[in-house]
Amino acid sequence: MANVTYKSAGVDLELYDEAMRRLPTLMQRTFTPRVLPVADAFAGLMRLNHSTRPGQSSYQDPVLVSGTDGVGTKLKIAQLVGKFDTVGIDLVAMSINDVLCLGAEPLLFLDYLALGKDNPDLIAALVKGVSDGCVECGASLLGGETAIMPDIYHDGDFDMAGFCVGVAERTRLIDGKAIRPGDVVIGLPSSGFHSNGYSLIRKVVFGMAKLTVDQTIPELGMTVGEALLMPTRLYPRLILKLLKSYRVKVAISGLAHITGGGLKDNIERLLPDGCRLALDRTAWPVPPLFTWLQGLGGIDRDEMYHVFNMGIGFTLIVRPRFVDSIRRQLSQAGTEHWIVGEIKSGPRGVDYIS
Repeated sequence: MANVTYKSAGVDLELYDEAMRRLPTLMQRTFTPRVLPVADAFAGLMRLNHSTRPGQSSYQDPVLVSGTDGVGTKLKIAQLVGKFDTVGIDLVAMSINDVLCLGAEPLLFLDYLALGKDNPDLIAALVKGVSDGCVECGASLLGGETAIMPDIYHDGDFDMAGFCVGVAERTRLIDGKAIRPGDVVIGLPSSGFHSNGYSLIRKVVFGMAKLTVDQTIPELGMTVGEALLMPTRLYPRLILKLLKSYRVKVAISGLAHITGGGLKDNIERLLPDGCRLALDRTAWPVPPLFTWLQGLGGIDRDEMYHVFNMGIGFTLIVRPRFVDSIRRQLSQAGTEHWIVGEIKSGPRGVDYIS
């Protein structure tokens, strides 16, 4: 009778151990003073209060704010290019930018990686991206899980999921209920497609146009792979600094991360009854990346705005009397921005005014 082993079934524990030995350094570089050291534990520990790190405060009535997301089929682009150290940034951004919309400071991040076979180099590259994203946001990569699942994932396939926990003072939560007619919508730039719409992107770029990742796009001055792998922009440091300067709900009534569904869906979900968004699609320059894709696939304009962020990755909904001062702060931070819409009275919804 054959001597059946775990390795013969597709899981090499020696390779797994090699991969795991690379990860503690990538995690520890993200730790803040809130993290409580614990050796060889089954979970991570973090305190909410009594932080000694400048800019991190204690809370009187802390509320935990959580979010989870993945990277979607953008992972297929990473496979085609053979570059895996940036999609972890996308993973962090998709959850942490969402948690930020409640006005929460990101505390910790957890990741889940699933692969068909052990690959220490791939695992290390993916977690490096997660670590980089956490450092940028001031969040701690507190733990994670790597699952090796032969027959579920094939030919180098893998998947990623991320989980973020943040905290906010209960009285400073931003839930959109304070939005009212007259409020102004300020848009902040995206860094490209972020992590949305990649099934449509891949159909157009590789299915219809038959391009390859190493082909140069003349109007963009970069290759297809470079254009499609630009990591999602992270907004927490900018937005949290801004929130500390104002009484939330008095100055800033809503925040929206522009992901799948575009500006329309992601702002509409915030609106209380009696509020309607008038969105001006001529208010900002649509980046050439989006017009390139639209022309390549003959995609209808409304479909583009429904699927993609079109160059606006995050929005603030602001009381009129605070618009000028907030715009000054954004300019001082070197952040380009545009007034992209206004809240009107009417049935809950969105109108394009261009």
